Amino acid sequence: MKKIDAEELHSLAEYEKIRDSYRQGIMEEKKKRRIQVGPYVSLTFENRETILFQIHEMLRVERVEDPAKVQEEVDVYNDLIPDEGELSATLFIEITEEAKIKEVLDRLIGIDKPNVVYFQIGKKKVPAVFEGGRSTEEKISAVHYVRFKWNPTLIEAFRSEKENYLVAEHPHYKERASISEETKKALLEDLDQADG
Repeated sequence: MKKIDAEELHSLAEYEKIRDSYRQGIMEEKKKRRIQVGPYVSLTFENRETILFQIHEMLRVERVEDPAKVQEEVDVYNDLIPDEGELSATLFIEITEEAKIKEVLDRLIGIDKPNVVYFQIGKKKVPAVFEGGRSTEEKISAVHYVRFKWNPTLIEAFRSEKENYLVAEHPHYKERASISEETKKALLEDLDQADG
């Protein structure tokens, strides 16, 4: 998937004028790209448009206009755009009851270990690869960036399988979510895009 160039960004003044309609369109796109896995874990799959929106929002909140600082933000967010044969997602551990936050996060330590979160495609698995530095043996972040690396055989299996799942197989959190046709279509579009 093509990386974002700073030249594509709107100025802060231009962005303010289009923000409401732009944001509404992105929220609709994100609905198709979000998978809830059990009560606490969700993944939102990123693409070029969702990342472009996040850059605009970050620049708006921070009031960044200096070209060097803008480029720094673009470079950071470009790392979240999936490479060819990949899906990229933001994984959220969402706990709405404040009194339960520490307890639930503590129980989910290790969710970022290999083969705990994965796509189940028939009998095949596509495991999540978590970005490092967001957990220790004692604590875990509520937000993680993950990648799923696919090969052509797995992509074709995903395309042809009737039932596909996103799975969390943690000792304290065993959940799976069926992938809707709408979400599957969006993710296949991402996987079908070559870099360029």
